[in-house]
Amino acid sequence: MEPTHRQVETNGIRMHIAEQGAGYPVIFCHGFPHGWSVWRRQLEALAAAGYHAIAPDLRGYGRTEAPEWPEATTNQAVAGDLLGLLDDIGAEHAVFVGLDFGAQLVWELSLRAPERVAAVFVLNNPYAPRPPRPPSAFWTRAAEKHFLHLSYFQAPGVADAELAARPREFLARVYYSLSGDYHYLDTWKNPPGIGYLDALPQAPALPWSWLSEAEFDAQVAEFERTGFTGGLNWYRALDRNWELTADLPTAVPVPAYFLYGENDPDMEGFSGRDPLATLRANVPDLRAVEMIPGAGHLVQWECTDAVNEFLTRHLKALDPAHS
Repeated sequence: MEPTHRQVETNGIRMHIAEQGAGYPVIFCHGFPHGWSVWRRQLEALAAAGYHAIAPDLRGYGRTEAPEWPEATTNQAVAGDLLGLLDDIGAEHAVFVGLDFGAQLVWELSLRAPERVAAVFVLNNPYAPRPPRPPSAFWTRAAEKHFLHLSYFQAPGVADAELAARPREFLARVYYSLSGDYHYLDTWKNPPGIGYLDALPQAPALPWSWLSEAEFDAQVAEFERTGFTGGLNWYRALDRNWELTADLPTAVPVPAYFLYGENDPDMEGFSGRDPLATLRANVPDLRAVEMIPGAGHLVQWECTDAVNEFLTRHLKALDPAHS
């Protein structure tokens, strides 16, 4: 079986979704620079396990509309897209799975609309409560000392042009650098003022043990067509996200399951000194925390069987349709 594709009218935009299987809905939220197909292996596994697996291109990506301004790509806006998707499929609630920006999105969705979230399954990006200062206060200081993509991505048009000029090379380098095969924080050894491609390592020729040429080509084709501005605008909305969460609860009110790679750069360098302690302190119904040895950030590709087993095992125990 292959996923089917359609457009959903939601929250003022047209959202492309891929879906497979029938049963209780499980919605997969990707990060940067990805699209729906980064979850293709999970759609197949969950459909086979009796679930309705859905992977949207989030707004700004792929075949979903890309509003021009960062203000339109806040988590608040994209959460509205997901709630509209639930309405479209006639579901009161769903399980949400997130990685990278998708992880931050589903954590926030659980705070904004807990009645629509049966549970969250998060890969590599642990929950932490809203910090006392906006994100730019942290990355601006760090970027004075070394290259930091968070800062580099802020200037409109700069990273957009660099990455769009060499999309295949960029995607190969960034996927490789984020994996367990490389230590991503070595990019911090580069000085400020350079481009992202200058900071990233050379990538070995594809295919890799965990990524086929066909899967890689699917990602490349989408970004060759769309460019990267839609995704980069998510970075440019980070401070606005911080402003919009001032009145939200601090504790996650839904069941949560967390899976991370031993060598994930977000766990090492972007999630505080003790991310698991922070996660446990702020997610009262944290039902599982598991680590995949040797894996990096792209666990759904790098360790597909382990991720699929984690999802199906805990979904079966959760039984969200009857909870």
